[in-house]
Amino acid sequence: MITVSDRSFAGEREDVSGPLAAELLGAAGWSAEVIVVPDDRDAIASLIVEVVEAGSDLIVTTGGTGVGPRDVTPEATEPLLTRMLPGVAEEIRRVGVASLPQAMLSRGVAGMRRGACVVNLAGSTGAVRDGVPVVLQVAEHAVAQAAGGDH
Repeated sequence: MITVSDRSFAGEREDVSGPLAAELLGAAGWSAEVIVVPDDRDAIASLIVEVVEAGSDLIVTTGGTGVGPRDVTPEATEPLLTRMLPGVAEEIRRVGVASLPQAMLSRGVAGMRRGACVVNLAGSTGAVRDGVPVVLQVAEHAVAQAAGGDH
């Protein structure tokens, strides 16, 4: 669980979306630790690589998916992915738009890296509440498929 936020990284704002995502993932049986990084492409990419190399099967990021000048999470994530999962990102946006039309501005991506499922969520608690259930619907199956499991 990676929170992308300059202000949370600097201690200027409490991270609420990361802990909520970790709680929801944990309740579903996934091990989830929150790590906060700044809105920096290299920092985000390095951390994703690090947690995949450490054996994580599911990496969820919150924050940095919008259209602001510091929003670079999709740009940091996409080059790392070997298989894109556009349906996951599309469904997260579709579900989010039902609650908040601005959810269609999220540019989050989803895909696989070395057998791990990586998904970007927007940095709000609403986006986490909407997005984590979508991720949980397919994450276990995606990881099993990447390991050669049957359909």
